[in-house]
Amino acid sequence: MSKLRGAKLFTKLDLHWGYNNVRVKEGDEWKTTFSTKYGLFETLVMPFGLSGAPGAFQAMMNEVFQDLLDVSVIIYLDDILIFSSNPKEHKSHVKEVLQHLMNMQLFCKGSKCEFHQTMVEYLGIIVSDKGFSLDKLKIQAVQEWPTPTTVKQEQLFLGFANFVRQFVANFSQIACPLHNLVKKEVKWQWAEREESAFRKLQKAIINAPVIVHGDPSKPYFLEKEASGAALGSVLSQQQEDGRLHPIGYLLESFKGAKQNYDTHEKELLAIIRSFEHWRIYLEGTIAPITVFMDHRNLEYWKES
Repeated sequence: MSKLRGAKLFTKLDLHWGYNNVRVKEGDEWKTTFSTKYGLFETLVMPFGLSGAPGAFQAMMNEVFQDLLDVSVIIYLDDILIFSSNPKEHKSHVKEVLQHLMNMQLFCKGSKCEFHQTMVEYLGIIVSDKGFSLDKLKIQAVQEWPTPTTVKQEQLFLGFANFVRQFVANFSQIACPLHNLVKKEVKWQWAEREESAFRKLQKAIINAPVIVHGDPSKPYFLEKEASGAALGSVLSQQQEDGRLHPIGYLLESFKGAKQNYDTHEKELLAIIRSFEHWRIYLEGTIAPITVFMDHRNLEYWKES
């Protein structure tokens, strides 16, 4: 999505028939055999439900649009997003994409297509020239989400929350009690700690900020946090209102031997991982990068 910086116009296309557009390799049809009361049947096209279907379909789409990917098009399975910086370019880009589709005899659902928009919903996220924000329907769903009363209900909520975690600062820390509760070896018991985490996560999603596009001409600000269980950071830039706005969040749990690191080691690791994660923005910038951190924990490295 970082490729969308500078885009002003968007067109969204949705393909008809999805996976069914992929022909099963001749001679392999028998592998799709299924049984009914009327007998055995084979499919000639790739059916929904196969474990390899998403990967095979994405590979086909990448091949069809290989000359346009990340230049004027982003594709996730059957969802196509065309982006351009001005109307003239956009008209040309849309024409190119439609020509590619026509050449491959791929068709779109007219009712789900949106052309020449300044703001569009793509994969549940609102995309505009300002950045990315959550769809109002998703925010409403979180507002109305009832307190989980079973482990399955909690897993449903966590699945939803994980989808939008890139909009939530310190997601791992907030959601930690909820993730711990769904572990197989833990008896499911909803208590005050879990209720508090649930409400905090609800509030964080409802009040999720707009994720802005990174601008290489502006200074970057990196604020990191490391706790006993996880590391996190937020990359920001100052906008026209004079305030820092997030470009994105890094959220990682400490695993394996890293869980046993001392505090100063975790602090340094958080900085290293942040620079690795945000390399696409930070490596070529000509502007300074400011890192906010607890310097006392890092004094160890100067003294050792």
